Amino acid sequence: MLNKILPMALLAVLLTGCNATFTNLTPKQQVRNAEGLYPVEVSMNTRQGTLRWDSIQPKIMIGTNAYPMRSTLLMSNRWEGLVPVAPGTNIVYYKYRLDFLYNDFGGPKPDSRLSEQYRLLILDE
Repeated sequence: MLNKILPMALLAVLLTGCNATFTNLTPKQQVRNAEGLYPVEVSMNTRQGTLRWDSIQPKIMIGTNAYPMRSTLLMSNRWEGLVPVAPGTNIVYYKYRLDFLYNDFGGPKPDSRLSEQYRLLILDE
């Protein structure tokens, strides 16, 4: 019986070790501003020990458009960026995408993680 359970348990541990958890730190609504740029911020936590944190290239995805993000000061797992919103648009749907390298046999390999979709409501006041 143990011979049947042990391989399944090991497989479950291996598959869950690569999960990334995104936390959207952006308010769900913001007041419209003259620039049409709205700040967003995300943090990511993972148990993937092979991830090379210095290689992460974060982006904000709106449809097929990608907007760069930068590291938040003094934090290794937080990034911030600006989302452009056209005048007259009240809702924007966006995702976060993190491209990175991880250590593997034979050298670093590329990978990426995509967050769930978030909604930003722009209020006219």
